[in-house]
Amino acid sequence: MPIQSINDFVVRFANVNGSGSASANQLFARSIIRMGVPVTPRNIFPSNIQGLPTWYEVRVSEAGNLGARGGTDLLVAMNPQTWQDDVAAIEPGGYIFYDSSRSIPKSQFRDDVTILGVPLTEICNKRYTDPRQRQLFKNIIYVGALAALLDIDIKVVEQLIGEQFKGKDKLIAPNLEALHMGRDYAVQNFECPIGLRVCHADNIGDRIFVEGNTAAALGAVYGGATVCAWYPITPSTSLAEAFMAYCQRLRVDKETGQNKFAIVQAEDELASIGMVVGAGWNGARAFTATSGPGISLMQEFLGLAYFAEIPAVVFDVQRGGPSTGIPTRTQQSDILSCAYASHGDTKHVLLFPEDPYEAFEFGAQAFDLADRLQTPIFVMLDLDIGSNHRLCAPFTWDDNRRLDRGKVMTAAELEAGKEFGRYLDVDGDGIPYRTYPGTHPRRGAYFTRGTTKDRYARYSEEGADYVDNMERLAKKFETAKSLVPGPVLKSASRKTDLGVIYFGSTAPAMHEAADMLAAKGVHLDLLRVRGFPFSSEVTDFIAEHERVFVVEQNKDAQLRTLLMVECGIDPAQLMPILHYDGNPITARFVTKAIGDAVNQIQERAIP
Repeated sequence: MPIQSINDFVVRFANVNGSGSASANQLFARSIIRMGVPVTPRNIFPSNIQGLPTWYEVRVSEAGNLGARGGTDLLVAMNPQTWQDDVAAIEPGGYIFYDSSRSIPKSQFRDDVTILGVPLTEICNKRYTDPRQRQLFKNIIYVGALAALLDIDIKVVEQLIGEQFKGKDKLIAPNLEALHMGRDYAVQNFECPIGLRVCHADNIGDRIFVEGNTAAALGAVYGGATVCAWYPITPSTSLAEAFMAYCQRLRVDKETGQNKFAIVQAEDELASIGMVVGAGWNGARAFTATSGPGISLMQEFLGLAYFAEIPAVVFDVQRGGPSTGIPTRTQQSDILSCAYASHGDTKHVLLFPEDPYEAFEFGAQAFDLADRLQTPIFVMLDLDIGSNHRLCAPFTWDDNRRLDRGKVMTAAELEAGKEFGRYLDVDGDGIPYRTYPGTHPRRGAYFTRGTTKDRYARYSEEGADYVDNMERLAKKFETAKSLVPGPVLKSASRKTDLGVIYFGSTAPAMHEAADMLAAKGVHLDLLRVRGFPFSSEVTDFIAEHERVFVVEQNKDAQLRTLLMVECGIDPAQLMPILHYDGNPITARFVTKAIGDAVNQIQERAIP
């Protein structure tokens, strides 16, 4: 029996990298959004430039479920290389759309799926002579056919094509022609629509559709960043590029045309973080964007910034590791390497945004925290958030908000005789006062070093000075608990002794899974952590529950480890739920993993 579903299904495009399919697939996703139906697209691409398989998955969910679901209801099979695995992933009763220009043996299909063959290559070869046109317009033709099969409003698609090629009018007519060639073929050869349909809805509201890296870059602009030093690495490159584009619009003096920003593509990650630390010492708000391998290379400079107490912001767009790992797949696997970056007793502040909205919000807040705490701040994005478009709340900003530069002693204060010790804690919060270079001709100067020093920045190898300094840094880390974004609690509809802790891009799948489990009688209290160090709310949540599942996307249970080490939690109380194959975690995976674990707990409890 073919699947029958309105505004609730998954379409998976299987393409070849470099075939020009990306823009057509995005056109498909945006068309459904324009019809008022939420979608979540995910681009799954290889790390080479051209030739390998690539996938584009679009989850259609009028209910607003934005996490990956798992499974495919409609496969758009454009890549013979991956045919077998792609067909195997189709749900029973699903559909397969393919280019029927070449004959495919019946044995390559499944008896429980509906076959939709459209001779895309033949249609293109009859109409176009240029090889590149044949390839590009084939993609638009299949969008037209899908519009008919899924009952997508063709006027919406036409409008988006007009917007996409605005200012390039000569391209609009050929794309519209290709669109209707596909639609006409489908209408003439199939019963349209099929069991999967898109109907106009009104469930988008005022939400925007944006990538996390773009959002974080705009957050950096609003957060006052004027310096970016970076080295290209997947999947963080687009963050630096977006920051550059925004600065060219927003940080150029209108009268003189002078740039009020500095963006440097360094020779490597080590040089980039060195530039950021130097700029931060000089009073600029500076950041770098990188991924796991870059974090590995930055360790020594991160230790310097921590020990010399220099503000810096690092956007870590996490990917699969170790080493080169799976560079175009997502993981949450840099938690420990960032929390304890560099050798010795270092401990860093981490922020965990769940979507582009928080990527913007935390992207701005990170610079206030870096200045106030005088230390590196890590914004822990990942490929799933950073490189994919997501519906989220529109960004907000209070124009009355002022940058929090923290404890900076002015020339007037120094002239008035106020005592200055660069590493002197006068307020009991572990945070000393600093000065900007050149603040005063005689007072307030200090020599920043990575070696041990006393409270007045004088070189010292005395054990007492070292201990004094480390204890003050520990006190500053305690102060950070009240400054980082607090956790978000979502209580179950009834009392339960089962809790879940999760973070970042895991959130959408976790929320949907919680509803699915509740329908099966498994009720969970949810706590989404948004920052490290952990506040007392986190430890209280764990104490209030007999078992707490910790859901994360890495193999070594890194968040769970951090909770045990930093909060002194009994390992038996924290049960790991781990997903780390490089694909986004799905609601189905979480539901099964927690459901199985609950069953085991209940079986052990039976005498």
